[in-house]
Amino acid sequence: MTRPLRTDAKIVVGAFLASGTVHLVKPEVFKPLMPSWVPAHREVIIGSGVAELLCAAGLAMPATRKVAGVASAALLLGVFPGNIKMAVDAMQGSNRPLQAASLVRLPLQLPMIRGAWRAGRA
Repeated sequence: MTRPLRTDAKIVVGAFLASGTVHLVKPEVFKPLMPSWVPAHREVIIGSGVAELLCAAGLAMPATRKVAGVASAALLLGVFPGNIKMAVDAMQGSNRPLQAASLVRLPLQLPMIRGAWRAGRA
């Protein structure tokens, strides 16, 4: 019997669906998050959006959940440097809501990674 998708994994699916769509529709939103050492910014942004959508679909389907859980956790770890850059850059500006959001986002990555990992192990 296949277990239903856990709530934490459902949150990952929802976040990946939303973020992946924005990556494809408005990739310029993510350009400021890109560390300078990453080549081909636009292509990486589009590729990570596709990866997010594939991971979301994989988590939603029991047959691919194990692989998608590991892939999702790896993807979240892979984009973490962009989240750090966003927070560092925000702290240098005066936009308080952006500063707060970018700082809150950092520790929220941990339960997202855990949720993806757990989905792959269930």
